[in-house]
Parts: sequence; structure tokens; C-alpha cells
Amino acid sequence: MVAPPLTGAQEPRPAAEEGARPVTEPVLVERRGAVQVITINRPEAKNALDGAVAQAVAAAVDELDGSDELRAGVLTGAGGTFSAGMDLKAFLRGERPAIEGRGLCGITQTPPRKPLVAAVEGWALAGGFELVLACDLVVAGRSARFGVPEVTRSLVAAAGAALFLPRRVPYAVAMEMLLTGRPIDAERAAAVGLVNRVVDEGGALDAAVELAEVVAANGPLAVAATKEIARHTADWTAEEGWARQQELIEPVFSSEDAREGATAFAERRTPVWRGR
Repeated sequence: MVAPPLTGAQEPRPAAEEGARPVTEPVLVERRGAVQVITINRPEAKNALDGAVAQAVAAAVDELDGSDELRAGVLTGAGGTFSAGMDLKAFLRGERPAIEGRGLCGITQTPPRKPLVAAVEGWALAGGFELVLACDLVVAGRSARFGVPEVTRSLVAAAGAALFLPRRVPYAVAMEMLLTGRPIDAERAAAVGLVNRVVDEGGALDAAVELAEVVAANGPLAVAATKEIARHTADWTAEEGWARQQELIEPVFSSEDAREGATAFAERRTPVWRGR
């Protein structure tokens, strides 16, 4: 569950060079080539989400979308846990881990335009699980556990799980998770289609970066338009879907990158994308 939101987000910061920012920050942001890695850095609190984390994640995804060099992102947690959800101590101090109009950590209502991959080790619970649902792809270590325990405390998973989990997995599976509050493990999550890849414990981040690099190698305009269509298709009627898709793909098909893709194929070389 997420309580009433904060207002505003930090101004986007310039992308970091290779390597992480200082370890004292609640969120670390690292660049690995064209992939941005966002790490929730509160391992002593199981990466519980407070106001500082929310502001920093929102700033990081703004940076991701605003950079011509970054093509995809990875969201993870430090210390072997993805996130245990909202920090209740911070909540009692009046902090809220959400951004007005954008949702939890600035991504559950308005995910970034560019693809985001979750790299999950250990627990992804409550709000932490809802951050996973805000991502487009999920890589999990074998120890990962996914859960929506809100009903066990007479709360509602209001940051996206109740809305979006039934779209990501079969309805019966979603309802069992939502209504019992019991978690599922990585293998079960993969079997029901929530997780793309299960890897050895400790390997989720590297595998997620590898997957993000495959995405990042593709035409950025085409990737962004494809994500936009896929995200909204459940909300469109069939007729509306064709019309909205046409609006989104027309600039892509007429772009320099589209011509470059065809030319590179004909010349048997790697395309050079310019994002225009």
C-alpha cells in the first residue's frame, strides 16, 4: 500500500560516467554503456521505500528518459533484497514514497518511456513488488520471492498490484496472490509469466544488464513506440488500437533510423542509431 503522495520530483541530474555515485546516497545510479543501473541502497532497512528513495528513483528515470546516450534501465536493490516495501517508520514521520501524479517512486503510474528491467534478489514485497510490476522485464535470482501481503494487515495494494497484476499473470494466480497475501518463489513466478529469466542467486543484476543491452542495441524510436503500444493496448478498443498505433508508428517509419536500419541490413553491417 502507498499512502497519499508527496509533490514534485528532483530535477534530473546529468548522467554519471562509468561507475556508481557515492555509497551514502539512498539510491545509486550507474551507467554501463547504454544501460542505466538504478540501485535502491538501504540494505540495512531491506531497501524499504521512503521519501528520499522515491525522489531519487524519480530523478534517475527522468535522467534515463532525458539522455540520448541511455537506451534502457535496470532497477535493483542492494544487499541481496530488492525491496520490502514502504518504510513504515518513515510513514509515521510523515514521509510518503510517492510522487504526485506519478505514483510510487515516480514510476508506477507513469513508467519511463524507455524499457526498464527489474533485477530481483531476495524479497520483493508490497511496494517493492509494485515497483517490479512497473518494469517491462524481470530477471530473478533463485532466492527471489514476490508477494502482496497488504490484505494480511487490512490494507490494499494501491500502488499498482491490484490494478496490474491481473494483466501480467493469469487471473486465478493474481487473485490468489492478492487475496491470500502469500508470496511465490522465482520458479513459480517464471512459470506464470511474471519473470522472464531465473538465474543463480547473486546473478540477477548481471543477467538483467545483459538483457537490457540486447534491448538497447535496437532502434530507440522503435523500442519506445513498441513499449507505448504494448502498455496501452488493454485500454484501447480494437478500432481505437489500430488508430492509436498508426499515430505512434508513423514517425518511426519515416525516421532516419528506419532508413538506417534498412541500409545497414542491405550492407550487412551494424546500424548506427541517432534517435531521429
